[in-house]
Amino acid sequence: MDYHIEKVASPNANVGEGPVWNSKEKKIYWTDISGGKLYRYDPNKKTNEIIHDGINIGGFRFNESGGIILGSWEGIYLWDLGTNYKLLKNGKIEGTEINIRINDATAGPDGSFYCGTDASNWSNDVVFRINPNNSIDVIDEGVKLCNGMGFSPDESTFYSTDSLRKLIYKWDYNKQKKSITNKKVFINLNDDSIGIVDGMTVDSEGYIWSAIWFSSKVMRFDPDGKLEREIIFPATQTSCPMFGGKDLNELYVSTAFSGTGEAPIGSEPKGYNHKAYRGGDLFKVTLDIQGKLEYSTKF
Repeated sequence: MDYHIEKVASPNANVGEGPVWNSKEKKIYWTDISGGKLYRYDPNKKTNEIIHDGINIGGFRFNESGGIILGSWEGIYLWDLGTNYKLLKNGKIEGTEINIRINDATAGPDGSFYCGTDASNWSNDVVFRINPNNSIDVIDEGVKLCNGMGFSPDESTFYSTDSLRKLIYKWDYNKQKKSITNKKVFINLNDDSIGIVDGMTVDSEGYIWSAIWFSSKVMRFDPDGKLEREIIFPATQTSCPMFGGKDLNELYVSTAFSGTGEAPIGSEPKGYNHKAYRGGDLFKVTLDIQGKLEYSTKF
């Protein structure tokens, strides 16, 4: 299948990551983690502006009552898009020795902010959530680099990514109890010819889209974990997919310029071409599939 892939923004993002569609503004926000920037791309004007500079934002979500929850290397903040910041949490995660240094994040159906850390030299990271009352629940420990997370359309399943193990897990999620249990391996890409699994999103049919860092790919898996298709992008370091557009059928994909960025040296797949173009751009491809709107936090 041929795809028409557009390069819509080229800021040379060092670790371009985490696009999120703002359905009210009809714009896509995305971040350069190590570059310390938050971008806003306007598809109508075809402009990409820096709206925040100076904080290393690993993941963010729009807040229902206004503002944006920023999950950063320094802590978790509620930002009003102006000059006001409310610190929600920093320091160590309760019950662990891991610092709040966010690498990826999402919002859940319950309005909590779900986070994965990059704080332990890729050996013992943590998936946790901060609830609207600022309490912390640890979901998973011992992760070797936390990445993409998401929920199934029927809100019965939570997904999380362990990049360096090349695994995506599925969990049972109970919205009423806010419980996440019964962890199982959902997708195993432990093949030395394939890159590492990075950011992800879930579409309206319950299929999972995962960016494969080092492999130029975004892969789509059915709800049973079977590969349904893959899209090849003109950059090796694809980092995160996200649906946007008025019909939610435009897949935006962030890429990263940095040499290895989120992954340690030596984690490249067999035969990786170090001279190939890595990225730093935001791409868009229009599909015959609809995504679903991301949840907002409720802080």
